Amino acid sequence: MSTVADYVARIEGTCGAESDVIVIFKYEKKDEAIASILKKAQIKNKIAGIIFELNFEGTSFRLYTSGKAIFRGVKNRQELMDFLVKLLL
Repeated sequence: MSTVADYVARIEGTCGAESDVIVIFKYEKKDEAIASILKKAQIKNKIAGIIFELNFEGTSFRLYTSGKAIFRGVKNRQELMDFLVKLLL
């Protein structure tokens, strides 16, 4: 069974009401992660086929085909991990 750690290379930024958190996916798993996220989240906007503005369970975020996602307004690390579990697994 897969875990979030199988997909995430690192998490940058601090959690908090006004901060952004950048999640970088492992290179060998990024295509699988992107496909899973695009299947589950609602696409609000697509920019040049490389940037997706998405919405999932009331949370807006951006996903880049390079294997990076930027989440806004994540309150704490546990909330981010719970969100990633729903998106990736």
